[in-house]
Amino acid sequence: MNEELATALTVVLRDLRATCAVQPNVREELDFDEAPLVMLYEADGSGVGVSVPEGAAPAEQVAELAEQVKDWAVEALASQLLPATWPECPDHPASHPLAAEVVGGTAVWSCPRSRRVVAPVGALAEPGRASGGRRGVSS
Repeated sequence: MNEELATALTVVLRDLRATCAVQPNVREELDFDEAPLVMLYEADGSGVGVSVPEGAAPAEQVAELAEQVKDWAVEALASQLLPATWPECPDHPASHPLAAEVVGGTAVWSCPRSRRVVAPVGALAEPGRASGGRRGVSS
């Protein structure tokens, strides 16, 4: 697996494993051009490939990958007839997922409505994060 992708995936999967009801089967495979590809599979065998923009800053890679994993999780939750909101915004429960973006050089989860930063990507499971978070991220 590409080192940049492996590093970003470790961070993003930390949040998914700690806070989501569905978990992917993660497999490295080869695409049609024999290039390495990381696939996230659901229990039913359906899957999606994920990647990071090569050469981008690490925080941008984590944020981009977090959005891809979020899309996978929302679809996987819906396919199991579970509430399809991951990661759930603590400010607007049962409404919308958080958005991954880069703020001050750090990949963070934030409310797409208020833009309030909830937690750095990879830290959703830390005490106080998922149920209220903090107001900002130091750079």
